[in-house]
Amino acid sequence: MNTPPLPIVLILCTGNSCRSHMAEGILRQAASDLLDVRSAGSKPAGYVHPLAIRALAEIGIDISAHHSKHMDEFLQQQVETVITVCGNADQACPMFPGQLNRHHWGFDDPAHAEGGDEEQLIVFRRVRDEIKMVFQAYADGRRDAKK
Repeated sequence: MNTPPLPIVLILCTGNSCRSHMAEGILRQAASDLLDVRSAGSKPAGYVHPLAIRALAEIGIDISAHHSKHMDEFLQQQVETVITVCGNADQACPMFPGQLNRHHWGFDDPAHAEGGDEEQLIVFRRVRDEIKMVFQAYADGRRDAKK
């Protein structure tokens, strides 16, 4: 018997370099048995910020193989849920085929943090922890809804 594909959850940000990748890694860890988690951007930066990779590695999540993608790559896919994590992506977000849900949970952009690496890393950790709290609760809610 074929198992139906997992619903796609697409996390969008403008640059797809920090917040959306952190959210993707966190939600994938929390709910990869329930959801096919992806991320993309409306204007992809072309890289994943090294401090985002480092902040997630500190909590045991490896996003070092992630790459920056444009949201148009998903226009032909059945995206069940779109979650925007920055205001610009929320405004630029199209409707995707099969889309049932849309959420906007905005977070500060850690890429704009000032100072040296250590000062910037403090901001990345704060945003990571905020993202983890929201996306873990979302994963828990999706898990409860399946019961």
